[in-house]
Amino acid sequence: MRLLLRRSALAVPLLLLVSALVFLLLQAVPGGPLAAYLENPNVRPEDIARLRAAMGLDAPVTVQYARWLTAFVQGDWGYSYADGRPVLQRVLERVPATLELVLAGSALALLLALPLGLIAATRVWGARVSRLVTTMGVSVPVFWLGLLLQLLLAMQLGWLPSSGRQSFGSTSVADRLMHLVLPALVLAAVQGAAWTRYLQRAMRDTLALPFVNAGRVRGLSESRLVWRHALPNALGPFVTVVLLDAAMLASGAVVTESVFAWPGVGSLFTEALVKRDYPVLMAFLMVGAVTVIVLNLLADLAVARLDPRTREAT
Repeated sequence: MRLLLRRSALAVPLLLLVSALVFLLLQAVPGGPLAAYLENPNVRPEDIARLRAAMGLDAPVTVQYARWLTAFVQGDWGYSYADGRPVLQRVLERVPATLELVLAGSALALLLALPLGLIAATRVWGARVSRLVTTMGVSVPVFWLGLLLQLLLAMQLGWLPSSGRQSFGSTSVADRLMHLVLPALVLAAVQGAAWTRYLQRAMRDTLALPFVNAGRVRGLSESRLVWRHALPNALGPFVTVVLLDAAMLASGAVVTESVFAWPGVGSLFTEALVKRDYPVLMAFLMVGAVTVIVLNLLADLAVARLDPRTREAT
């Protein structure tokens, strides 16, 4: 409980700092939501001035930030410059698709990382296979892998849909799952490779500790040492990495969603970035920051639960 209260208290000033920095950086980016009007010779300067006043862009940056922060805390995330719809509504519409993709990709990545990481840490041939697989996973660009799978599995073989979340007019669960396979595979391939390497290193370090060697001297079987002693100790830092990476996936699956036209929060960010839609960009970045902080807190709690020795340190 003390850990939860202490980390929650630190999260508030951190979020304020992140929001201020992001707001200032967005304001400093050349262009802006009125760039298209400024480049149009048929739009009069007085019309531009009225638009700036209506959107609140004529006020100083500090005043704009104070207005935005006050409204944001109260649940008013503003209105999109692109279509005039409430930002909160636009974000909530996209959250289920992103959660669906991230959860599926993370589950597949764990199914790859756990057995491969354990085998790589305990078998020589497993280490060689792991090195080959993980090197390919971490070195292949996400967009290239996505396009390759689209060409092979969707265009050439016709096994899976190439893009979208569901077929037009379809409401079946099977159709949704078929559309989910390719983007989830891309996320799993990249993330699973990184998690495999981390688990392999954690297991090797744990297996080299004195208490494991003492167990070998006492005649404990290797399988017992791995499953009952080494794995529980290695899972603490591994769970931390998984939760933190899941937070980054939730807020950063932009490339995957763009390649597969997946209607999630990442694709919404891409659209807003092109149009300089400041309210949507701020909402996306703040949701991402909150997600990272919350999952970081959950990671600390999970580690404290798995390893009581870390409770006082954290």
